[in-house]
Amino acid sequence: MSDFAERLAAAMRRFAGQGELSALSRLSGGANMESWAFEWRSAAGSAPYVLRRAPSAAYMEDRPFGHRDEAALVIAARLGGVKAPEVIGVLDDTDGLGTGYIMRRVMAEVAPAKILADPPPTLLADLGRELARIHALPLADIPAAIPRMDTADALAALKARFLGYGGDRPVIALAIRWCEDHLPTPADPVLVHGDYRMGNVMVDADGLAAVLDWELAHLGDAHEDLAFGCMTVWRFGQLDRPALGLGSLEDYFAAYESAGGEPVDRERFRFWLIYRTLWWALGCLQMGEAWRSGADTTVERVVVGRRTAEQELDLVRLLEAEAPDTERARALPQSPLAARVPAGEPTNGEMVRAVRDWIESAIKPQSSGHAKFEAVVAMNALGIVLRDLDAGVRAEDKALADELLAGTATLARPGLLAELRRAVLDKCAVDSPKYAALAAARAEWGG
Repeated sequence: MSDFAERLAAAMRRFAGQGELSALSRLSGGANMESWAFEWRSAAGSAPYVLRRAPSAAYMEDRPFGHRDEAALVIAARLGGVKAPEVIGVLDDTDGLGTGYIMRRVMAEVAPAKILADPPPTLLADLGRELARIHALPLADIPAAIPRMDTADALAALKARFLGYGGDRPVIALAIRWCEDHLPTPADPVLVHGDYRMGNVMVDADGLAAVLDWELAHLGDAHEDLAFGCMTVWRFGQLDRPALGLGSLEDYFAAYESAGGEPVDRERFRFWLIYRTLWWALGCLQMGEAWRSGADTTVERVVVGRRTAEQELDLVRLLEAEAPDTERARALPQSPLAARVPAGEPTNGEMVRAVRDWIESAIKPQSSGHAKFEAVVAMNALGIVLRDLDAGVRAEDKALADELLAGTATLARPGLLAELRRAVLDKCAVDSPKYAALAAARAEWGG
């Protein structure tokens, strides 16, 4: 047994009494935290568990609350009737496992593609009801460490991060300025899950089985939670189903309201849909910074860092309604992308393709679990490089970004919307060519 497994077994004995650990494996995915599944056999029988952890306390230093408070929140949510996992124990320094907590494993489906391919008929209503339950949790029951979000302050922090990353992405600048101009009045605070979307819920044949990943929870506007799961990226290709990739917004809102949620304000919902798309665009850039700084050197970080292009495409699609009809009807400028036929010695692109093909044929088939996930991520990274080598497409334009941020350039400027559309189409074609919204935008814009 590895040292890691021995330490985990010792922690389990402290939480659950005598027993033996087996079938330890790291679950794939998880952009920020590690999840480890295992079986624990005791006199009462064998049962599945999950360890959610960060490798060290230093990894949690920039977070508003740690795993002990996160676990307390999950416990409070479960006691309040929310389908949250059952926490059985929280790690401490003597366990030698970093920071984290152990839960009973919920045996249900979590993969969005599998869920959305054939969702249970009650799932959209289940999710609306469950979100209303989360928002109804008494604030007195929420751990004191859970922060309260001030929307104006949070937007200012996003703007500061954008400027810190160079301040040179025009679409992000446009979105920041729009949010500044449409900042809603403060709402009565509720517990906001903060990451309520497909990928963070578990589903079985009866419907919703569990709500996972509470690390972004805070007190704030209920509409933030309602909007987040409806972002294009979290609908996983189901573009005709705007509510979590499952159905209509009206049905989702009706389920939420009938379960006790406050009436949904459509304009406030739109603000949060744009804000959180902006937030995730900057979150992707932050992933790249985390890799560059050495804080997280996994290949997954650099790949997610290139997903900013998806969010910029979505922001243009969300904000183009602000442009005059004449600008929305304007034809796109010609794309600089052009196919080149190589000749002579192998090009850099051909060498990258050879390595990618080798991973696909020789490494991926022999891998399993998280190692297989990492092989796929590595293939994606090389695919981006392959497409980018000769494309000559860049998203940076500091002068235009400054104008948009200052409000001296708007979507009423002749040709600007067409220019932004062309730019996001070409960048997304390099970074995320399979992104469902890319094909939809091409069809809508004639690109």
